[in-house]
Amino acid sequence: MSLSHALMTSLLEKSSSGYDLARRFDKSIGFFWRATHQQIYRELARMEKAGWIESAAAPDGGKTRKKNYRVLDAGKVELERWAREPSPPQDMREELMVRLRADAVLGPLGLEDEIARRKATHEQKLAAYRAIEARDFPPEKVLSREARIQHMILKTGIMFEEGWAKWSGEALELLRQTAHTPPNR
Repeated sequence: MSLSHALMTSLLEKSSSGYDLARRFDKSIGFFWRATHQQIYRELARMEKAGWIESAAAPDGGKTRKKNYRVLDAGKVELERWAREPSPPQDMREELMVRLRADAVLGPLGLEDEIARRKATHEQKLAAYRAIEARDFPPEKVLSREARIQHMILKTGIMFEEGWAKWSGEALELLRQTAHTPPNR
């Protein structure tokens, strides 16, 4: 996936200034696709040059250089082309797993604090996702197709964080139980 496709999706949801887009991005797509504000502005300029989006001076921009962006037909065609393209599932690439393998062969390395820190981080994200779910997708609310799809995306984040929080707890317990056990060599 490229940042341009994520930005066009967000702009199709709501045309906006670069600043507003970056803030909205942080609170939505940014949960699963990270980008700095600087990267977003650079990509907007590249997308405009490619003819996928256009900008106009914002009505409330005054003497600033504030611009509002919107997706052009060529951008919609590109986004549709990209969205239909098959993509392989992403393989896990997690440095902590290699550290645990090292712990297994070298003996206890004191990874408990790192795993406890990560567990807390996953639990915080899980709480934030559940709060969003309760606020935006209450069970009694009839959801549009768009909202149901957005809820499915959020559920992916919830399941991810639940899984990592549970795994972290199990890993912590195992490391604590075996803290004084020498490796088999």
